[in-house]
Amino acid sequence: MFEKLRVVFSIPELRQKIFLTLFLLAVYRIGYHVRLPILMDVEMAMSGDMKSFLDKVALFSATDLRSLTIFGLGIAPYISASIIFQLLGTVWAPIEQLRKEGAVGRKKINEYTRYLTVVICLVQSWAYLQFQVVTVENSPVSTVFLGGTQLSFGWTVTTVAIMTAGSLFLMWLGEQIDEYGIGNGVSLLIMAGILAQMPKALWDLRQNMSGSLSGMSANTIGPDVLIVLAFLFIGVVFAVVFITMAQRRIQMQSAKHVRGRRVFGGTKQFLPLKINQSGVMPIIFASSMLMIPGLVFGVLAKSFASGEEAGGWRGIVASMFQSLSSMFTSGSSFSYNVLYIIFIFFFCFFWTSIMFNPKEMSQNLQDSGAFIPGYRPGKRTADYLEKVMVRITYVGAAFLAVVAIVPTIITSQFGVSFSVAAFYGGTGLLIAVSVAFDLIQKIDSHLLMRNYKGLLEQ
Repeated sequence: MFEKLRVVFSIPELRQKIFLTLFLLAVYRIGYHVRLPILMDVEMAMSGDMKSFLDKVALFSATDLRSLTIFGLGIAPYISASIIFQLLGTVWAPIEQLRKEGAVGRKKINEYTRYLTVVICLVQSWAYLQFQVVTVENSPVSTVFLGGTQLSFGWTVTTVAIMTAGSLFLMWLGEQIDEYGIGNGVSLLIMAGILAQMPKALWDLRQNMSGSLSGMSANTIGPDVLIVLAFLFIGVVFAVVFITMAQRRIQMQSAKHVRGRRVFGGTKQFLPLKINQSGVMPIIFASSMLMIPGLVFGVLAKSFASGEEAGGWRGIVASMFQSLSSMFTSGSSFSYNVLYIIFIFFFCFFWTSIMFNPKEMSQNLQDSGAFIPGYRPGKRTADYLEKVMVRITYVGAAFLAVVAIVPTIITSQFGVSFSVAAFYGGTGLLIAVSVAFDLIQKIDSHLLMRNYKGLLEQ
């Protein structure tokens, strides 16, 4: 391994790309801790459910909405805009036509995505400031321009502009990594945000450790529980790597062409279909869908619980809404896990149906002169591909469901905090593994061009 790393850094072009990528990621992490001007401290004026929601969002969007920093919005607005245009590309004819125009169409879609990112940044940053109790720095500037402890309209606009500019800068940073660095820029920013939470998670684990055997105690973590967590982590990572790389290979054959006395084509090839075709999107959508009703029911429960008639019919309604809120927000409850699994299966099939078009793939095979043995080109081939994709999607959805509920099970059974349990499954682990393999493949492509072995080759 050390010899392969020496080879990687001995190639000038590859070494320059790696160092540039590390430098841009360091810039991102530094800006992650730069607070907004005028604001000295922030007290979250949110419920515990909202804080839990922001903790989960921070795992897959490189955001830090728990504190007001210049990169507080992270790359989440750009991701949201990209997902919106991906969905529009399947239901809106103009966007679908742009996708088929090649590089020119993709360039136009990227331009529209940037415009939509600006709009989302403005809306999210303004809405987020309304949920904060802001303590203004005690200085002559704040005395002149600010009234009391709340931001004036002018400084609200300034703060929104700074947060928007910070998110757009991260978008530009990701594009620079794509063009001049190594790997996918946006994915690397998200991965850096996930790995940056590991020291805090390890510290939380260290705080709850004890030298005596603790069994399944929810208060302390003894050596026995630590050993179980270590083996469980290795097993979960192995399973994630296995499913991430797993493929269903469909045999296909190219048509034979006779030119003069020579015969071309007729070779056997394989069409790879990924088992986990939808990636981490079903978990992201499912967790968001479960958190939003919980927040709404929690707000309704508090509104009915407060008032002169809180002990009467309002109390009954408040307890009902509180029960519904706990059902949607309590990760350790059976009903929450069941709903979580159902939503994951639904969004897994939904996202796969959007990203995978069997008719288009069948047409591409027919245009290239290839066919699947035993199936006529056209509708028969499309039906076969759709049947195969439905079957393997069941396997991928079941895998995502198991990985998604592992953190909640670990939190409830072993008594570790969610920041520690999040590294045992869920969105963060899937993203980290996917981005790591993509980065290794990009490095291997540079090594293979120079006749070196890849990092994973023996």
